[in-house]
Amino acid sequence: MAVPGLRNIADARQRPMSGPSAQAAWTTLDCGFAVVADVFEECLAAAGQVLTASELGDYLEAARTIGKLGRGPEPLLAFLEHWPAVARQLAPAEALPPLMASIRCLQKSPNAPAVTPLLQTLAAVVACVRSSDGLAAYLRIVLDLGERTAGSIHGRQLTHPSPSLPDFLLAAPRLLAIVSLAGLSRWVSQGIRLTGDHPERQRDFFSLQSAESRRLLEGERDGTLFAAVERRLALSLQALWADDSPLVPYSTAFAERRQQPYLAADGLRLPDVLNAQHGISGIDRYRLMLAHMAGHRRWSSPLVADNWSPLQRLAVETLEDARIDCLLMRSFPGLGALLLAAHPKPQAGACDPARENTLRHRLVRLSRACLAPQQADPDPLIDEFAGRFHHCLAQGAASTRAMAEIALSYAARSRLPSDQFAQVFFTDTEVDYRDDNRHLWTYIEAGDEEDSFAPPPIASSAEVAGLPPRHYPEWDYLTQTLRPDWTAVYEALHAPGRAADIDALLARHAVLARRLKRLLDLLKPQERVRLRRQENGSELDLDVALRALIDWRSGQLPDPRINISHRTAGRDISVLLLIDLSQSLNTCLPESRHSILDTAREAVALLGWATDELGDACAIAGFHSNTRHEVRYHHIKGFGEAWGDPVKARLAAIEAGWSTRMGAALRHAGRMLSARPSEKRILLLLTDGEPADIDVSDPDYLIADARQAVGELAGSGIDSFCLSLDPKADAYAGRIFGHRWRVLDRIERLPEQLPMVYLNLTR
Repeated sequence: MAVPGLRNIADARQRPMSGPSAQAAWTTLDCGFAVVADVFEECLAAAGQVLTASELGDYLEAARTIGKLGRGPEPLLAFLEHWPAVARQLAPAEALPPLMASIRCLQKSPNAPAVTPLLQTLAAVVACVRSSDGLAAYLRIVLDLGERTAGSIHGRQLTHPSPSLPDFLLAAPRLLAIVSLAGLSRWVSQGIRLTGDHPERQRDFFSLQSAESRRLLEGERDGTLFAAVERRLALSLQALWADDSPLVPYSTAFAERRQQPYLAADGLRLPDVLNAQHGISGIDRYRLMLAHMAGHRRWSSPLVADNWSPLQRLAVETLEDARIDCLLMRSFPGLGALLLAAHPKPQAGACDPARENTLRHRLVRLSRACLAPQQADPDPLIDEFAGRFHHCLAQGAASTRAMAEIALSYAARSRLPSDQFAQVFFTDTEVDYRDDNRHLWTYIEAGDEEDSFAPPPIASSAEVAGLPPRHYPEWDYLTQTLRPDWTAVYEALHAPGRAADIDALLARHAVLARRLKRLLDLLKPQERVRLRRQENGSELDLDVALRALIDWRSGQLPDPRINISHRTAGRDISVLLLIDLSQSLNTCLPESRHSILDTAREAVALLGWATDELGDACAIAGFHSNTRHEVRYHHIKGFGEAWGDPVKARLAAIEAGWSTRMGAALRHAGRMLSARPSEKRILLLLTDGEPADIDVSDPDYLIADARQAVGELAGSGIDSFCLSLDPKADAYAGRIFGHRWRVLDRIERLPEQLPMVYLNLTR
C-alpha cells in the first residue's frame, strides 16, 4: 500500500512508508490526510523513542480516534507531534485515558471545536503541571469552563459553544506558569461570575486582554511578589552592605528554562516571585539571595578561566560559595539557621556512582560539610577537604585563590569514571539561593579552553535524516503573546545531486571569480593564533600531554586532546545563509530559460567558494513550509564542513516548493548560530517574497511573527540581514528587518551581488 504524501519539495506524489512497522502503523491510523502522511514517519520515530510497544499501540489508537472526529487534520497533527513530549514527563497509561475522556466529552457537546486548541497546548500545559493528577485537574477545569459558559450567555440553552474556551486553552500555558491549579480554578470561577453574560467581555477576560483579568490573576499568584517587598530589600542592602545597586526582577512566569539570581552590570537580578520553601518564607529567601550576592561582591575576586576544566570550575564555585556563606554566618549570626535550612541535605548512598554521574551530589555534600562541620560526612575524602576548608578559614588566609587551590586538589583526587556519564544525579543538589557565579570568571586567550568545552556546532551534529520535530513558538500580534510550541520544524541533511554541476557553474563565472579573488586576498587576515587542546594538530601540547599521561598511569581515562593547532586570527565570524526554497523560486526570469532558483544556486555556489577562500565559518541551509505542522529545514553545508564535493552535491540538488513560514525558520537558524562561540554571528536570509503559508489568511500575521523572530535573534546577539529578490519588498521588509535589508532589482545580477553583500557584512 502506498501512502499519499508530499515527499518531493517541488511537487506532490505518492510515498510508501520506509519500513514494515511504519506501514503497519499507518494502516492502524487509517488516515486520509496528505499533510499527516508527510510527517507521520518522523512523529512515529519520536514516539518510538519514549513509548513502549503497548504504549505505542495506545498512541496510535488514540490518534485514530482523534482523526475520526471530523475536525480536520489539525487536532490529529497536534496529538501526533506533542504526545511524545507529554510522555517524557507523565506516565502515558495514566495520562491518556483522562485526556481521551475529555476529548469525547467535548466532542459530544457544543464545544467540539475546542478539541484542537486543547491538543495544541497540551505539551506546554503538562510542562507546567508535571503530574497525571495535575493534568486530570486541569482537564476538569477545562470541561467546567466549557459547560458553564456555553449555557450562560443571556440564558440560552447548551446549543452554542463557549465563546471563551478556545481563548482560555491558548492562554493556559501562560496561566499555569504564573499560578497554581488551585489559583487557576479560582480565577476561572471569578471570570465566569464577572463576565458570564457578556461574550465579548468573557473573551477579553480569558485571553488576558482586560485589566481586571490580569489584576485578579496577579492576586492568585502564590508566594511573595518582588514588587511587594522591593523597598524593604533595597533598604536592607543599603543598611547592611552600604550598597545602593538597583534590584532588577526577572520573570519566572515566562522563562523557558530555570534561571538563578545573578550579578549584572545594571544591578542585582532576582526572581519576580518566591514561594515559601523548607519552612523559609518568601521574603527570607529573597534576603538570603541578596546577602549571598552582596557577599560575593565584597569578598570574591575573579579568576582567569583559561586552562580550567568544567569539573574544576564547578568545584571552585562550590567551595567559593561555601566560603561566602561561612563569612555571612560569621558577620550576621542570625542568618546561620536560615542558610542551613535552605541548603539541601544530600544523603550518602542516595545514588549509584556505577550507573550515574554523581559529581554534583558529592560537591553539594562537600558544601554542606563546610557549612555544618559538626555533621560528619561518611566519605573520608569529603571530611578531609571540609577540614582543610575550615583550617584555611580559621587561619585568616581564605580567599578566592585559596579556595581554588583546595578545589583543584579535591577535583584531582575525587574523579570517578562515572563523571563522564550523561545521566546526572540532581536530587537534593540545587542550592537555589546561590547565584550563577558568572562574575567569578574572566577569559583571556580566545580559542583556548572555552572553545574546547563549548558545545559542538548544532548544524553539523544534527545533519542526519529523520530527526524528531523541534517545536517553536509563534507570535500572535492580535493578542500580543507567543503561542507555545506552535510550529514543528523537521530538519534533515539535504539529499545529494551531482557535484560536477556546481563545478560547471563556477567555471561559467570564472571572470567574476577572478575579480572576487582579488578582493578576498585583500581581506584575508595574516596573523595566526594557537588552538590548544585539539585531538589533531601540528605540535604536541606538553602540559596537557603530561596531564593525560598521569591520568593514564593512575587508571583514569586520559584526555585525548593533547595537540596544538593554529588558525588565522582577525575574522572571528560565523555566518549562516538561509535560503527561501518556496514555490515562487521556480518562476523563470524574463527573456531567459533560467529560473530564479537556478540563479540563486549559482550565487550560493560563488558564496560558498568565497567563504572557503576566506576561511570563515559559514553554514548554508534552505527552508520551506506546508502549514505550521511541517516546516522543512534542509542542511546544505555545516559550519565545520569544508567546501567540497559533498556540499556541492547537496547544493546541486536543491528544489523549490511549498510556502514561506519565515519566523519558524529564523528561530531554528538562530538556534544553530547561538551555539557558535564567534564574536560576530550573522544570519543572511535570501528570499523572493513575503512570509506566507497556506493555513494563514491574515497577511500581517506571519510578517509580525517574522519581525518578532528577528527581535529574538538580536536579543541573542545575532545580526540578521535580508537580501530580497521581490520588487514589492518595500511594503514589508522594513517592518521585519528594520534597516538591515536590501532589494535586488535585477535578479540576474544575484551571482555577483550575493558575495558582495556577504563581504560588506563581514568586512
